[in-house]
Amino acid sequence: MRKGRFRSRYWKDARALTQIDLWVDPACPWAWITSRWLLEVERVRPVTTRFHVMSLAILNSREADDPLWGPVRVLAATEKTRGADLIRSLYSAMGTRIHPGQEGRGPDMVANALADVGLDPGLAAAAETDEYDEALRRSHEEGMRPVGLEVGTPVIHVPRPDAEPLAFFGPVVTPIPRGEEAGRLWDGVLMVTGTEGFFELKRTRDRRPVFD
Repeated sequence: MRKGRFRSRYWKDARALTQIDLWVDPACPWAWITSRWLLEVERVRPVTTRFHVMSLAILNSREADDPLWGPVRVLAATEKTRGADLIRSLYSAMGTRIHPGQEGRGPDMVANALADVGLDPGLAAAAETDEYDEALRRSHEEGMRPVGLEVGTPVIHVPRPDAEPLAFFGPVVTPIPRGEEAGRLWDGVLMVTGTEGFFELKRTRDRRPVFD
C-alpha cells in the first residue's frame, strides 16, 4: 500500500472507498498512463483500484512465442500462486521499467521487476510456459466480456448500486492528469460512460504517450 494513499481532504475512512477494477497489459503505454491516473484519482476521490491482467497476445491471437506473452504469464502465475493483491505492485514495477525506463519486455525486465517487489525470482520461468494460460484467459475474459472485443487495454469496471457494473475502455490520455485535474476527469468519465446508450467518443491521437 502506497504511503499516504488514503489521505484526502474529503474522507478519512478507507471503508467508505469504492473499489474499481482495472484490466491492463504491461506492454501498453496508454494503459500505463491510465493506471497512473487512477492512482492520482485515489488521492482526491473515494476510490481504490484493484488491478487485473488482460492480454494483448490473447486479444490479437499472437503465436505462443510472441514476446507479448512473457510478462502477462508472469503476472498470471503471481496471481495464482501468491495472490491477486500482488498484481498491482508487480504490474507497477514492470510498467515503470518498460515505459519510463525503456527496458523492453524481456527476461531481464521481468527478473528485475520481481526483485523490485521482493517476489520469488523463480516466477520468471512462467514466461516460457503455458502452465498459467488458462488462468490468464479467465482473467482476460472477465475484463473484456462486458465491453466486447473491439477494444484493447485499459478496461475499467465500476460498481453501481442495483445495476450491472459500469464497464468501459479507456480513457486514453497523455500526459498523466494530476491532483484535482485527475479527479475532474474521473467525474467526467463516469458521467459520460454512465449515460444509457452511450458507446463512443473519440478523436485521432496527435501525440505520443508522456510518462512524466
